[in-house]
Amino acid sequence: MIVLGEKPETHTFILGLVDQIKRWRLVQQGLSSGKKRRTSSGGGVLGSLDRSLPVRGLVYLGFAMGMVSLFFGVENVTYSRIVEAIVIMICGLAIFHLNHQKASARNGSVLLVFGGILIHLWVVRLACGVALNSGLGTNFEFLIMPMALAPMVHSVLLGQRVGVYSSVFVSLFGALTVPSDDRWAFFAISLFCGLTAVFATHRVRKRGRLLRAGFWVGLMALVVDLAFAKISISSLAFSDTESWQVFGKACLIALSTGLLTGLFVGGVLPLLEGVFGLTTEISWLELSDLNHPLLRQMQIEAPGTFHHSLIVASLAESAAEAIGANAIMSRVCAYFHDIGKLNKPEYFIENQGGLNPHDGLTPTMSALIIVAHVKDGVDLAIKNKLNPRILEVIQEHHGDSLVYFFYRKAQERLQKLEVERGNGSTNSDDLPKVEEKSFRYPGPIPQSRESGLISLADAIESASRTISKPSPGRIRALVDEIVYKRVRDGQLDASGLTMSELTKVREVFSSTLRSMLHARIEYPKEQVEDAPSDLSGKGDNKVVSVEEIEKVRRRLQQGE
Repeated sequence: MIVLGEKPETHTFILGLVDQIKRWRLVQQGLSSGKKRRTSSGGGVLGSLDRSLPVRGLVYLGFAMGMVSLFFGVENVTYSRIVEAIVIMICGLAIFHLNHQKASARNGSVLLVFGGILIHLWVVRLACGVALNSGLGTNFEFLIMPMALAPMVHSVLLGQRVGVYSSVFVSLFGALTVPSDDRWAFFAISLFCGLTAVFATHRVRKRGRLLRAGFWVGLMALVVDLAFAKISISSLAFSDTESWQVFGKACLIALSTGLLTGLFVGGVLPLLEGVFGLTTEISWLELSDLNHPLLRQMQIEAPGTFHHSLIVASLAESAAEAIGANAIMSRVCAYFHDIGKLNKPEYFIENQGGLNPHDGLTPTMSALIIVAHVKDGVDLAIKNKLNPRILEVIQEHHGDSLVYFFYRKAQERLQKLEVERGNGSTNSDDLPKVEEKSFRYPGPIPQSRESGLISLADAIESASRTISKPSPGRIRALVDEIVYKRVRDGQLDASGLTMSELTKVREVFSSTLRSMLHARIEYPKEQVEDAPSDLSGKGDNKVVSVEEIEKVRRRLQQGE
């Protein structure tokens, strides 16, 4: 019973704790093994914590306390500067929730953003202290600071929009902790370096791109430092060795700081992905390796399904690129979307050589086997610890659609039995009931654009096999029919795909299928009529080897 006024997340969290305590007591009494059926880790207690408002409040409180601690030890901290920090903090939280609703919906992302900003500011402050205490002087103070640390991390993990947000607010907050004379210089250098890191980390698919981004950050830091006269170049025109040494030292420090920032981000990314449940394009590219044990097993035990998955992956990736969705994620998820067929591969048409095991089953039983491949796929995905996004696609790629073939077959069988009953040969009690819900997939319907694209690609690829003589008109008509049918059935209502995007998707699917299902030119068979008997081998109907043909050819050339 839910108490009025109690938050649903809090209620779910309490029930999860109670369930764990009960299970622990049963294990202590020897009445339970403590094992549960494998389920996704996205819900339950962890899911409730990730959406809990009290937890989010604690994150904000910790960020505020961390910002206050930054002012300890800062010279000439005035009341007005503290007020400025409070106003900027309130504005930053408001902008984050208004413009970044997807990231602000998860406490993990909120912790990553504001925790990253706080750590960035502390690292910058420590670097500033190191620069002053090591004798480098104020000329190199801004060069040794890792200005792009938080923006680079947030851009790679959460997207460029969050990276830009991070660049602006680490610059604003950081400017409050430096002396007034250097405030605007720090803000400009920090913002410029942060935005450089964001633009340089667009679609990072290799870790080497992070080092290249770090190089550009260091170069831009040097340029802006020169623009603000933090490093003088007025004396470089003269042959002053000391001036050139200072300039060379500044270049080395700037580039080293940028490269070390990129190297550090590349090393810490796997840890952050695991802790916060995020996946970068680098990880998606690593997951696209076809030597994964499940994919290798599919190649051997279900080659038809494997080939089908490759084509679906190609279709989904092309469509995702056309509408700006995550193309590499679509391709990887499509590879694994049908792994549930590994339990009974012979019951799916693409893996059948001759006999069809459904011929000896009732339509209801056949539908149960077909529908079960979704649940089996989820179980295999959890067992093999696949990415949660892959698990979601496995659950959603059929939505709650109808297994129409066996549903129609069951209706025809019922009609036939009703006719026999009318003739008096069948008892009315023996007639089976055909319920539509028994022939539907469990769902849910696709919840993301990538999942919706894979759902469409899966249906279109399967249906394209029924076209006897593929032509551009027939392919286009098939694609349009399936897309419109999915829209009418409500299968794409939660995917976020717009009608304009579906128009582009239909164009891409049609063009890609045309290239895959193109007709081949029938070449005429080569006939050798005037060749000598020892070359053509017609006299005794034997197969002539290539070596013998070459010898005859040379002998004929020498005779000419």
